[in-house]
Amino acid sequence: MAEKHGQETSLRSITRDEVAKNNTEDSLWTIVDHKVYDLTDFLEAHPGGNVVLQQYAGKDSTTAFYNLHRHEVLQKYADLCIGLIEGEKSEVVDMKPGDLSPVPYAEPIWLTPAFKSPYYKESHRQLRRELRVFVDEHVKPEAQEKEADGTYISQELTDKMAANNLLAMRLGPGKHLHGKKLLGGVKGEEFDYFHDLVIAQEFVRVNSRGFQDGAFAGMMISLTAIQQWLNNDSLKQKVTDECLSGKKFMCLAITEAFAGSDVAGLKTTAEKTPDGKHYIINGTKKWITNGMFADYFVTGCKTSKGFSVILIPKEGNEDNITVKRIKTAYSTAAATTYIQFENVKVPIDHLLGREDNGFIVIMSNFNHERWMMACGVTRWMRTVTEECMKWSNQRLVFGKPLNQQPVIRQKLAKMISLTEACQAQLEIITYQMNNMTYAQQNKLLGGPIGLLKSYATRCAHDIADDAVNIFGGRGITQGGMGKVVEQFHRTYKFDAILGGTEEILADLGVRQAMKLMPKAML
Repeated sequence: MAEKHGQETSLRSITRDEVAKNNTEDSLWTIVDHKVYDLTDFLEAHPGGNVVLQQYAGKDSTTAFYNLHRHEVLQKYADLCIGLIEGEKSEVVDMKPGDLSPVPYAEPIWLTPAFKSPYYKESHRQLRRELRVFVDEHVKPEAQEKEADGTYISQELTDKMAANNLLAMRLGPGKHLHGKKLLGGVKGEEFDYFHDLVIAQEFVRVNSRGFQDGAFAGMMISLTAIQQWLNNDSLKQKVTDECLSGKKFMCLAITEAFAGSDVAGLKTTAEKTPDGKHYIINGTKKWITNGMFADYFVTGCKTSKGFSVILIPKEGNEDNITVKRIKTAYSTAAATTYIQFENVKVPIDHLLGREDNGFIVIMSNFNHERWMMACGVTRWMRTVTEECMKWSNQRLVFGKPLNQQPVIRQKLAKMISLTEACQAQLEIITYQMNNMTYAQQNKLLGGPIGLLKSYATRCAHDIADDAVNIFGGRGITQGGMGKVVEQFHRTYKFDAILGGTEEILADLGVRQAMKLMPKAML
């Protein structure tokens, strides 16, 4: 706030009478939030046309502006500001990179002043502070650009993330972080699942659903399997080093046109060569995130007596691997891909786990993936709730703010309650993860995490629906005031389907609970 006050005191002091005199096309000034803007040279460039600006020439247009625009528009055109009204101060919070939102429920309770949490330590807060600045300054601008034009994450941003060990942190806790000093001064050995949660939710704040997955979601759900299950230690280290340095990229290639959640229905085959030293792989994969730029494919295959997972390098197999882009409801920045493997030859030591026993490799890897998705969709729900809180406060309907309508307050209450419920469930499961071994998580948390993801995406459905109704026409417009809501409504279903559908995961949770039922229960 001190920085903001310093900026305002450096502005020229202008009286309202002086503004009123500048009311023609040759000199057109207006007031927004006590600041004076010279729009003379902006008249023809204004996306909404010049007439609406002329209607407020020499006048205070604050109410009209915030009825139509997000505050970020003023930040974008800050160079048009020529002064501050004499004796007055701006009232709207001018957010800077790294700032916490002052809007109620816009941040998790543990980040809200005067509220406490038993889960988070100072290291989590330090990581969050530095990470938010990094995301706001480096990730969000590119995310917005890539979401719009559909191109993939740049090598420049990849290198910045690698240099700060952010690629490594996105895999979660583990030996790959030991000996590393992370953002906020966090030691790699102390990095836990609450640090992981912070990473997941802060990155989602870029509000770019396609780019969110395009920023190495494929690596996050495949390199973890390599670390846990690849038997060739030297190959494991090589692949890990290449991917975490941002030099090579990876994806998980399980789903096919023939099989999604039902991995037993896969038709891609891996047959051994007569000498037993290689696999020959044939088949197709569909909806593979990051596949368009992947150098490695962690691939599910049918083997002689079951299902196996094999690491397929693109290098040396370029003529035998074909990738084609798939256009979905979100941006092609996610690099969603159709893949064909045709007589791809892979050494036998690229097998993960044991042959014909790949189901356990995939199932154990699913827990972290589904947990990460629950982190993400819960943060999206919070962002959308914040958008609705702000919009209903500034939007005037029948002469009153929209939030003066009881029906709108009921919708807001529901959105807040669902978001907080999901965050609370997420945090209690995260606490269990911190206090269980990897094997215990695989045995005990598959059901609870499945139920969490299923519940969170159902809540997202309700929040997306109410948010669009609150925003009206803007809620179905890809730009302007409702752009975040429109994107959420268009893309929240990705979280309901990817990593296991709502129905499959809800059933998983109940079936796991049924296994724990006492034999005789009155």
